Amino acid sequence: MASPGGRGGRGNAKFFNNRRREPTFAEQGEEATERWLKLELKLMADVALVGFPNAGKSTFISTVSAAKPKIANYPFTTLEPHLGVVRIDDTTEFIMADIPGLIEGASEGRGLGHQFLRHIERARVLCYLIDLVALDGIAPDEQLRILQHEVGNYRPDLLERPFIIVGTKTDSIDAETLAAWPHPSMSAITMTNVRSIIGSLAQQVKYARQAEPTVEATIIMRPDTEHAWVEQMGDNEFRIHGRNAERVVALNDVTTPVALNYIDEKFAKLGIPKLLSKAGVREGDVVWVAQFSFEFVPEV
Repeated sequence: MASPGGRGGRGNAKFFNNRRREPTFAEQGEEATERWLKLELKLMADVALVGFPNAGKSTFISTVSAAKPKIANYPFTTLEPHLGVVRIDDTTEFIMADIPGLIEGASEGRGLGHQFLRHIERARVLCYLIDLVALDGIAPDEQLRILQHEVGNYRPDLLERPFIIVGTKTDSIDAETLAAWPHPSMSAITMTNVRSIIGSLAQQVKYARQAEPTVEATIIMRPDTEHAWVEQMGDNEFRIHGRNAERVVALNDVTTPVALNYIDEKFAKLGIPKLLSKAGVREGDVVWVAQFSFEFVPEV
């Protein structure tokens, strides 16, 4: 829970008893805690597709899953990541993320690089898709070097993640270029080698899941904030601490006599007068509870 809300106030009917036949006060309700939060979305996926713009990532994920990203023959067609579930059989499946294309300088923010790179942080396996056609004049081995440099420059530990390097668009290159490529390759258009690539990714995901450490439950020791205690703040000035005492004051309108009488009753049940006397509080001293203060009058 990021910011718990305050307890709601009770209506006057809740304060009816034998002595208080017609209660004329009600609780106001507690103030909630207030926080300013900056939230950053990071996708959770088993496999993240990493590549230059127009490397065939969207075509690949649309072929092996039900994801339907926009596909077109120009860079930065994909501006938001897409998730797809890849099913191998009835018992094996994994989640794949189509990460928008990265360019040189992405780790420094070029081409919305930071917005795109953050989505690979929680992926178990990285799949580098390399455009073997090299339409933009960047050779396949240079594409791989740049991509790994940008990933490592963004977060060095990402280079330690399991990864697979796959050449794409084998339907558009000649046999000589394909033979010179040292890594697995495929064509998402003709489905050449796609099943083999998916099988390799599934194995990597399986190993990565098995290698994840088991997280043990953490025992959190919380301080006792319910019971009241008294702190001397200075000469003739004291403060009552404790969730129960602070709640009684916060929930009630201290400007009305009937509510003040009710607060006195609750304080007596909590043993507040005895605590104040034990702390050396004398008549006329200022006592604070939460943001309210009053002059102490000892019990007669």
